[in-house]
Amino acid sequence: MGRPVAELADERRQASERHRLGRALLTSAPVMALARGLIRALTASLRLREYRAPGLEARWQAKQPVIYTIWHGQILLMPYLYGRRLRIHALTSRSRDGEILARFVQGFGFTVVRGSSSRGGVRALLTLARAIRDEGADIVIVPDGPRGPRHVAQGGAVMLAKMTGVPIIPVAFAASAKTILKSWDAFIIPRPFARAAALFGAPIAVPGDADEDLLEAKRRELQAALMDLTAAAGRAADTGHVPAL
Repeated sequence: MGRPVAELADERRQASERHRLGRALLTSAPVMALARGLIRALTASLRLREYRAPGLEARWQAKQPVIYTIWHGQILLMPYLYGRRLRIHALTSRSRDGEILARFVQGFGFTVVRGSSSRGGVRALLTLARAIRDEGADIVIVPDGPRGPRHVAQGGAVMLAKMTGVPIIPVAFAASAKTILKSWDAFIIPRPFARAAALFGAPIAVPGDADEDLLEAKRRELQAALMDLTAAAGRAADTGHVPAL
């Protein structure tokens, strides 16, 4: 005979309560403060070099907004490195993982907009476009998030570039010694004292009158640029050689 319905329902309630309590713990102020402290300590130990494509420094000095894109598995250190240095609005999903990420990056100065390609995407893009127009904000979009497929760019960043006239800047991060999690995104955690590289690639412009074919071409261009930049970041971290951007 099967198990009583009441017993199964009680187990489900208990499991739901454990998930709720676990999520509350992960997003609590003490745990978030500890996580940010660990990120600061880890980053301080790295031999980190930054490489920028020509023209990016001028945009930074002129406070001209850009749309940064980086693969999901490479995002760990980006909030600490650039959250207060740049005026960044970040797009995070409405999932439970997105809630944890949102609270984490807000502690480093990011402004968070919730949404994804599957939930709240149009409204989120409109909010980001308004932040660019009204505040001159920089935007970070993880084009293969929140759940992949890994290294397949979705169209949100390209559409936002079309709406605003702001260029997309592909970004990549790599470390010479790292732990790669067995997650869908192959999430990278640099090991202390590793050599690391952060690369900012050449801008990708999307015309305001781009049709569906051109939008798809620009999406593929962004995806290819991120893959090339990821490979270049790996070489820079492993060898210390300056990549050609």
